[in-house]
Amino acid sequence: MGLFCVHSGKVKVSQSTPKGGEQILYISKEDDFLGYRALLSEEYYAATATVTEESYISFIPKEDFLSAVSENPVFLQKLLNEVCKHLGQMEKKLTQFSSFSVRERLAGTLLTLKQAYGVEGMTCTLIDLSLTRQELANLVGTATETLIRLLSEFKTEGLIKLEGRKISVVDEKRLVKAADFFQETGF
Repeated sequence: MGLFCVHSGKVKVSQSTPKGGEQILYISKEDDFLGYRALLSEEYYAATATVTEESYISFIPKEDFLSAVSENPVFLQKLLNEVCKHLGQMEKKLTQFSSFSVRERLAGTLLTLKQAYGVEGMTCTLIDLSLTRQELANLVGTATETLIRLLSEFKTEGLIKLEGRKISVVDEKRLVKAADFFQETGF
């Protein structure tokens, strides 16, 4: 049908699991496009997009998008770059799920969220993203109870600070060590 462009705000992109749960694939932000994979492959949308905060999103009809791609090689190149970048991120996430412990995945997810949504403070970096513990567990690929236990451990170890739904990274270097794979995969 078309392509969506996020001008402001954040959008959670997820899929339903066979057992009726939710797996969060990623959280898009300002200047991200949604739906281009389905549009380019001429398939139905495989994921669900849910606005997580006040957002401004525009819709580009399929015909207009394809016309812009065919008439503008620079735009086509940028689109291909984004598609390849997104594919690489999904490949890394698949590797993380199959190769690393939940603790490593949580630490890596927190570092990724810090990089994308971090707001620097005097002593720590606030992850400016309001996720429920269930949503964060879905993003990491674990049970909510496991996530809560690990967040508590990270807090006790002085790696993070928790204030309601908000998480701040206090000791990034030690969090990187907890996310051992980050050094290997280039995060």
